Amino acid sequence: MIMEGEPVNVNEFQELARQALPKMYYDYYSGGAEDQYTLKENVEAFRRITFRPRILVDVSRINFSTTVLGYKISAPIMVAPSAMHKLAHPEGEIATARAAAASNTIMVLSSMSSCSIEEVASSCNAIRFFQLYVYKNRDVAAQLVQRAERNGYKAIVLTVDAPMLGRREADIKNKMIVPPIKNLEGLVSTEVDNDEGSILEGFANGALDTSLCWRDIGWLRSITNLPILIKGVLTREDAIKATEVGVAGIVVSNHGARQLDYTPATITVLEEVVHAVGGKVPVFLDGGVRRGTDVFKALALGAQAVLIGRPVVYGLAAKGEYGVRKVFQMLKDELELTMALSGCPNVKDITRSHVKTEHEKIHSML
Repeated sequence: MIMEGEPVNVNEFQELARQALPKMYYDYYSGGAEDQYTLKENVEAFRRITFRPRILVDVSRINFSTTVLGYKISAPIMVAPSAMHKLAHPEGEIATARAAAASNTIMVLSSMSSCSIEEVASSCNAIRFFQLYVYKNRDVAAQLVQRAERNGYKAIVLTVDAPMLGRREADIKNKMIVPPIKNLEGLVSTEVDNDEGSILEGFANGALDTSLCWRDIGWLRSITNLPILIKGVLTREDAIKATEVGVAGIVVSNHGARQLDYTPATITVLEEVVHAVGGKVPVFLDGGVRRGTDVFKALALGAQAVLIGRPVVYGLAAKGEYGVRKVFQMLKDELELTMALSGCPNVKDITRSHVKTEHEKIHSML
C-alpha cells in the first residue's frame, strides 16, 4: 500500500509507521497476544455498532469538550499509557507530551517510558496522569508514585491485568529487546539472561509482582493523595469490587489485546461495566479506537472518554510531535462531524438511543 500525499485517517498513519520503523519495533507496537483474536476483535467490534441519527437538530455549534476527574479537556480523547516511545521517535515521550498539551488533553505516562517522569513533567505545562506497574520490590512502586506526585501528575492509573506479560509471539521471534527504562534506573535491573525469545518478556516476568491483589489497593491509597484509576477491568464483578475499594475511576481495557487472548473486545463489555458501576465513578475505555465514530459509540455506551494507544505511537513514528497532533485533530474532526450528523451538539446529548449494538439487532430479529 503506497500512499500519495498526507494521511487522511488514523489507519493511514499506521501504514506510514510500518514503513518508518524497524520490523522489531513495528511488530512490538502493532502486535497482540497469541492468535491475535482479541487484537482484531477490538477494532472489528466497533464496526458492528451502527447509528440511530436524529435529524433536524440545530448543530450550528458543536462542543465536544468534557471533564475528567474535574480537569477540562478539549475532547473526550486521552493518551493511553504505552511503553518506550523512543523506539518510535528519538524525542520519545517528550514529543508525545507536547502534542497532548497542544491538543489540550491528558496524557497518561507509562512507567515503562523512555523519558523519565521528571523529563516529561518539565517538557511542557499540561495535566498528566502516571501509569503504574507494581514490581516485586514494592518500594519501587512507592518511589515512582512519590516522584509522580512531586512532579505534578494528577492521578495514578494502576494497570491490573499484567501479573505476567502476555505471550506476544512476534516479540518472541524477534527476540524483542529492552532499551533503557529511564524511570527504573537504579531501581530495577533490566539485564536479563534470556537467549530464547523475548528479552522484554523475561524482564517483565522477573520484575512484576504476581501477588498483587484487591487489598493492595488500600496499600496504594495509603501512600498517595492522588486519585487512583484502575485499568484492565472487563467484568461486572470486578467493576463492583473496584468501586468497593475506593478507586476514582475505571478503565475498561484488555491491554490493547496484548495480555490474555480471547478476552472480549472492550467496546462489547463497556455497558456491562457502566451498569455495574451505576454512576459512582467515571468509566473510560481503550482498545480499538481508530475513528471519531468509535469515540461517539463509546460515549453512547457510557464512557466518559476514551484513551488511544497505538494511534499515538503511529503518529509519533511517522511524523513526530506533529504526527501525534495530527492524529488527535483527525479524531476530533471526525467526532465533530459524527455529532453533527447524529444530531448531538454537546457530548451530554449523546445517549444510548443514538446507537444500535449487534446484540440488539439479533434480539429484534427473534
